[in-house]
Amino acid sequence: MAKQYYCLVASLREYTLDTDRKGFDAVAIRREIEEELSDRDRETVRLFYRFYDIENLVSRMNGRSRFNALGNLTEAELAEAIEHPAELPPFMRDTLDAYRNPDNAEYEDTDTSVAIEHTLLTRYYETCARSRNRFVREWYAFDQNLRNVCAAYAARKAEIPVESVTVGRNEITDALARSSAADFGLRGELDYLDPVVAAMQNDENLVDKEHKIDMIRWNMADELTTFDYFDLNRILAYLVKVNIIHRWAALDPERGRAMYDRLIAELSSRDILEQAEENKE
Repeated sequence: MAKQYYCLVASLREYTLDTDRKGFDAVAIRREIEEELSDRDRETVRLFYRFYDIENLVSRMNGRSRFNALGNLTEAELAEAIEHPAELPPFMRDTLDAYRNPDNAEYEDTDTSVAIEHTLLTRYYETCARSRNRFVREWYAFDQNLRNVCAAYAARKAEIPVESVTVGRNEITDALARSSAADFGLRGELDYLDPVVAAMQNDENLVDKEHKIDMIRWNMADELTTFDYFDLNRILAYLVKVNIIHRWAALDPERGRAMYDRLIAELSSRDILEQAEENKE
C-alpha cells in the first residue's frame, strides 16, 4: 500500500503568496515537502523534476543563459555535470556522450542527426513510462501527447513537417504525422483535444493561449488524482500546480495570484476527507 501523508497534505494549504515579491518560492515549497517524504518517494519526486534538468542542459548546450530553478541541479551542479556527466542519470549521461562522440560505435543506436533535446525528452518519457509511480507514468504520457499536439498545430501553421517537431514515437505522433484532418483524426483519442484546438487557434493573444494550455494541465492533474487523497500522487498533483503558478508569477503576476487562490480553495483537508468517504460508498 502506498505511504499516506495525512499531515503533509493537510498542511499544504498553509503556504502563502508573497505579493510584494510577485510570487511564492516554488523551490522552497518543494524542499519542505521533500523533507517529509520517504527516501523512495523523494527519488520519485526527483525523477518528476528531471524534466527541468533537461531543459536547463539543452539551454546551456545551445549557449543560452536562461535557467529554470525548478530543476534538481543548481547552476553550479549543472555546469559540473556538463563537464563531468558521470553523475547524471544514465539516459542523460549516455545521450550527452553520444552527441559528443557521434562516431563511437558504442552509441550507434543514437540518431545524432536530430536535436539533442528531442533525444533527451524521448528517453525521459520512456524512463517515466517505466516508473513504479502511477501518477508519474500517466502524467508524462499526457505531457508528451499534449506537447506533441501543440507542436503539430504550430508546425502545420508554419508549413513545416510535423514529424520534425514531435518527440518520441507512438500512435499519437503517427496520427499527427500522417493525418490532414483538422483534428489530426484524434478527436476520439484525446479527451482534451477540443480545448487544445481552441487554444492553438488563438493567434491574437499568445499569453491567453499559454494560459489555456496550462489550465488543461491543471485540470488533468485533478483528473489523475480523483481517487487519491493523502498519498504521493496527491502531492505530485499539487506540485504540478505549484510549478504552473511559479511560471505565471513570473510571466503575469495577476494570473499567478489567481491560480494560487484557486489552489488554496481546492486544498481543504475537510473536503478531501468528504470526497474520500463519498467514493467509498
